Amino acid sequence: MKYRLVVVGAGKIAFAHLEAIKLLKQQLVPVAVADLLEERAQELAAAYGIRPYTDYKEMVEREKPDIVIITLPHFLHKEAAIYCANQGCHVLLEKPMALTVLECDEIIAAVHSSNVKLMVGHTQHYISENRKAKQIIEQGDLGQLVMINDSRHTDYFNQERPGWFLQKELSGGGIITNLGSHSVDKIQWLGGTKIKKVKASLSFHGPRGNVEGSGLVFLENESGTPSTISQSGYRGAPRNETELLFTGGMLMVQTGQALFISKGGAYEQISVEKEDSPFVQQFLELMTCIECDQEPECSMKYSRSIVAVTNAIYVSHELKIEVIV
Repeated sequence: MKYRLVVVGAGKIAFAHLEAIKLLKQQLVPVAVADLLEERAQELAAAYGIRPYTDYKEMVEREKPDIVIITLPHFLHKEAAIYCANQGCHVLLEKPMALTVLECDEIIAAVHSSNVKLMVGHTQHYISENRKAKQIIEQGDLGQLVMINDSRHTDYFNQERPGWFLQKELSGGGIITNLGSHSVDKIQWLGGTKIKKVKASLSFHGPRGNVEGSGLVFLENESGTPSTISQSGYRGAPRNETELLFTGGMLMVQTGQALFISKGGAYEQISVEKEDSPFVQQFLELMTCIECDQEPECSMKYSRSIVAVTNAIYVSHELKIEVIV
C-alpha cells in the first residue's frame, strides 16, 4: 500500500521528514506542503516536486492525504492535530504533543472518535546509541540501575532560532520545553517507568524573549530511581551526554555520536551498528500501526506523560516545591 502525505509547516524539520520520505518512496508519496510564508512553501515544494499551499486546511481538503505531518509552532499543535484527525487523516505530530495536558486530552479524544492513528515524534527512541543502551539495561548485565544524569548545553538564543521559540505563549517554554522534553523522554524510556516526582530550578537570563535559559531538575520515577537534568542555553562548551549508573558499572550515551561502558575502571567505547535515520524509523512504525491497528511506542498516552512532566517542572520552579506528576 502507498500512503499520500502532506506536510504542515515548511521549517527545517520538514526537510528532514521529506528526506526520509525519499528513502521510502515505494511506500510513501509526498504531494504537498503548507506554510503561512508563501515563499518558504514554494521553495520546499519546488525542491521535492510537490504542491505549495499557504492554508493547511485547504491543502488537506483538496489533497485528501492519508497521513499529515505536523511541524508547526507548539501552540498550534492542538488545533492542527484535531482538524486533521477530524478529516480522517493519520497524523505524525512533532513533539511536544501540545502545550498542556488538557490540550493533549483534547487531541486524544478527537483521534479516538475519528478512528485514526496519531504518533508523536519523540526521536530519542530511534537513535542507535540510545537503542543499544536500552538493550544493555534490559539485559541486566550491569546490575540494578541506580541513577541517571543527563546534561545538555547549547547556545539556545542564537540568531538562527525562530522568534516563536522564545515566546512562552507560543512555545510553552524555553530550553526545558524544547530540549528538556527530549531529556525527560530519554530518562523515562531508559528508566523503564514513568516519572512521578519533580523538583526544579530555572533561570531567565536570555538576551531575547521571555523563556528560561537554563534548568536544573531532579526527578524520580515510579521505581524510585533518581535522575537529574542539567541544561544551559547560554554561551559555553556544547554538551549532550546521558550517564547511567548501575550497581555493576556505568554507561555514557553521547546521543547520535557514541556509547561507552565501564564495568570498573575507565570507559571503553562500544561498537554501535548504525540504523536507519529516526525519521525513517518513525514512518515505518507508523505504517505498521495503521496496517495492524496498534498503538505506536510513542503513543498519545506516552507523549501526554512527557508533557505532564515538563509542565510540572515549571510549576515546581514557580512554587519552589516538589511536584507529584
